[in-house]
Amino acid sequence: MSVSATEQQVFGGQNQSGRIPRPLGQAMKFGFAGRCPHCGEGKLFRAFVKPVDKCAVCGEELFHHRADDLPAYLVIAIVGHIVVAGFMAVEMTTFWPMWLHLAVWVPLTIILALGLLQPIKGAVIGLQWALYMHGFGGEPDHFEEHPEA
Repeated sequence: MSVSATEQQVFGGQNQSGRIPRPLGQAMKFGFAGRCPHCGEGKLFRAFVKPVDKCAVCGEELFHHRADDLPAYLVIAIVGHIVVAGFMAVEMTTFWPMWLHLAVWVPLTIILALGLLQPIKGAVIGLQWALYMHGFGGEPDHFEEHPEA
């Protein structure tokens, strides 16, 4: 299937940039598992959600990633859907006293949030690496200066 020059110009994406495409799904899977998105061998985190500066196996630099708040937002959305769906299913089928709801849903929410935060952050770092975002493409991010109003 051939692609016209106009389609290539508009929809070229990372291939238009002259960069070698990186495997997005594999990088995110490696990151989710806490491994380097490049080689899948080295550790991605040195602390709970603090990534290593560079991979000990392949040497890929990881210090410049900027996941910011995206992992936390994703965790909130995932955990919220699980907990609210579970709560509503229990409410529709049984009668639990309030203390039992608190005893089940509060710890479950905390455990799920803490359990998912590191894997989700790893997947976001893998996404950034695969798409050459935030320094992973070899050039620094440049932000426009916004004058104060």
